[in-house]
Amino acid sequence: MYTKRGKIIFAAIYLLLSISVAHAFQGTSEKPNILFILTDDQAQWAFGASGDPNAFTPNLDDLATKGVTFRNAFTTTPVCSPSRTSIMTGRYASEYNILDFIVSPTHSKLKYDPNVNAGLDPQSITFAEMLQKAGYDTGLVGKWHLGDWTTKEGEKYHPKNHGFDYFMGLPGGGTSPENPELELNGKLEIIKGLTTDILADQAIAFIEESRNAPFLLCFNTRAPHSQWLPVADEDWAPFQNMDPIIPNPNYPDLDIDKTKRKMREYLASTAGMDRNVGRLMASLEETGIIDNTIVVFLSDHGYNMGHNGIEHKGNGKWITKSIPAETENINEGYRPNLYDNSLKIPAIVYWKGVAQAGAIINETISVLDIYPTLLEMAGVGLPSVEDHVLRGRSLVPLIKGEKITDWDNDFYSEYSMVNYATSFLRSYRTPEWKLVRDFMDPKRDELYHIALDPEENINLIHDSSNEVREIIDSLHQKILTKMQEINDPLLGEVAMNREYFR
Repeated sequence: MYTKRGKIIFAAIYLLLSISVAHAFQGTSEKPNILFILTDDQAQWAFGASGDPNAFTPNLDDLATKGVTFRNAFTTTPVCSPSRTSIMTGRYASEYNILDFIVSPTHSKLKYDPNVNAGLDPQSITFAEMLQKAGYDTGLVGKWHLGDWTTKEGEKYHPKNHGFDYFMGLPGGGTSPENPELELNGKLEIIKGLTTDILADQAIAFIEESRNAPFLLCFNTRAPHSQWLPVADEDWAPFQNMDPIIPNPNYPDLDIDKTKRKMREYLASTAGMDRNVGRLMASLEETGIIDNTIVVFLSDHGYNMGHNGIEHKGNGKWITKSIPAETENINEGYRPNLYDNSLKIPAIVYWKGVAQAGAIINETISVLDIYPTLLEMAGVGLPSVEDHVLRGRSLVPLIKGEKITDWDNDFYSEYSMVNYATSFLRSYRTPEWKLVRDFMDPKRDELYHIALDPEENINLIHDSSNEVREIIDSLHQKILTKMQEINDPLLGEVAMNREYFR
């Protein structure tokens, strides 16, 4: 039996343990918090852990050592708005008739049409809406680019009409890297400072205010989208005197000086983004919720910097000394493409106790898989097929390290470029081969033996061997099957070459 003194001591110990346990679990919940970081225009090669010799991204590299890295992650369309549509809905952008980047009503060079390529259908069901209904506090800080809501007819495209309780960020697709115009507390205003830091400040404030409830924070950075400069001195310092290694120095007529200058500026912008990712991770540590927070990091699409003689993304631009002249369908200097460097994205998942630290996953995944993955992470059921058909699959088994012998590593992509060019690209890629069809102009078709030519230097589309012709026919049929499966609007285009459909 306990003595009176012993009972007092026991009671004191029990009380201390109770307080300790309560303190340890303060701010946590049964459901995990989700920090979803989406960078803008960041190439798969543009961080140190990928092996790039130029990049300075210590925080992303640290995240990769603590989480799992996907080495074969792809976007469905290599420009902003269509890619973001697929991320938010788990469906192809063509299913919502979002073909190219959405033009702002104030864009200086392109015509805005409120009836075409205007914004994400409010009848869609985003993953934010699903998590919001499940009790999550939902916030979006940064770039949305799924409709400009500054006009009366565009109000339906505001992020708050797509599942977000809170929004602060860009009203359109871009803004200045310094002293940007942003929406804050429901009003547009000029905010002094570097955009990359301003957005991170707001994201950190959201984390601190929402720490006691399960939250979804989508931190959609502006960087490293151009314009890249100015950046903070500390972000420029690693590149100020750098002579960067460029990927394709022997490409005919490549403007090497221009490529190196742009490489430095691009990676400096990336370094600023990386520094702020570090600030957000530190905020999770300081608030004591990092162990109950899943961090998902990826980019909306890839980027070229001298690769195959171009810069930019799916709406690539020649970075050669002489620029190809304008043609009937292509504005001067543009190179529509579905190169892997435009499609491949960095993808990292930190999930303490679940994701094996430092693991590399080589299976092919796409942005379509993000939606079902986030819902499974949160323990939230998928929408019914009648309400919302998903095209992706959950990555949770891969993240957990499960071996899946029948994982499908084929990948389909699309891009109907209508801004600056008219080019209807569809592609089917296996780990071995990749076929790209341009239904506007078959002279621009491409075939690459990816397994032997990962840089896509040698176009074999005119190879007359029986083996190659059979491969082209097989991949072509896979493209058509996918187009029919998603009811691709291109199928109804009277202007396209009907020879493809024989």
